[in-house]
Amino acid sequence: MLMETNFVDEKSRILLVDDDEALRGLIAEFLGGHGYTVFQADGGQTMRKLLEQERVSIVVLDVMMPGEDGLSLARSLSGRLDLGIIMVSALGSETDRIVGLEVGADDYLAKPVSPRELLARIRALLRRQHQVEEADDVATAFSFEDWTFDVIRRVLRDPSNVIISLSEGEFSLLRVFVERPQRVLTRDQLLEYARGPDSDAFDRAIDTQVSRLRRKLATRTKSELIRTVRNEGYMFLPKVAKR
Repeated sequence: MLMETNFVDEKSRILLVDDDEALRGLIAEFLGGHGYTVFQADGGQTMRKLLEQERVSIVVLDVMMPGEDGLSLARSLSGRLDLGIIMVSALGSETDRIVGLEVGADDYLAKPVSPRELLARIRALLRRQHQVEEADDVATAFSFEDWTFDVIRRVLRDPSNVIISLSEGEFSLLRVFVERPQRVLTRDQLLEYARGPDSDAFDRAIDTQVSRLRRKLATRTKSELIRTVRNEGYMFLPKVAKR
């Protein structure tokens, strides 16, 4: 089933994926009343068909659906940088939320979902998307301590102009640091900002990923670039110039 309500603009287009038609209708009516264009799909097949036909900014995915569940669908969409993903589920434990974030969701809400809270989460995610788009428009590369980091070509060069190989997770993590230098970032913030196929949700896994990136940087410079702030998180120390 496909349905559209309240056309506004491309940035306000939301796709609801849930096998509960009554719940979809209630949320669609609520979001539509706040100026959003709302599409509805009852499962993965309908979702994919609609995404081929329409451009949306955020997909709201129910986890527990017959056939292909929301986790599988989120994993299949995680490579779509143009899409934000909010998962909703009756499974609301910490482990369930972590799994949802690990497979590619930007946010996770436990059912029963408050339409007002969902609206607030959608607005927050749209703001983050807009901030990323603005940053991409302004800066395509960064320099720090004679290093250069090209985020478009995904190339990191050390002070000797040697290319340093980065994993997907290390690339995402370094981008978070250079876009937010000289400020303390908690582990939760690092997870949120660096979401990707290789991002880890557990504190210790984040620590391990930071350690790997720090070692790669340390082999080419004597300066401390990433500092551990006890009981708080991490700080990228150098001044960063946008290019």
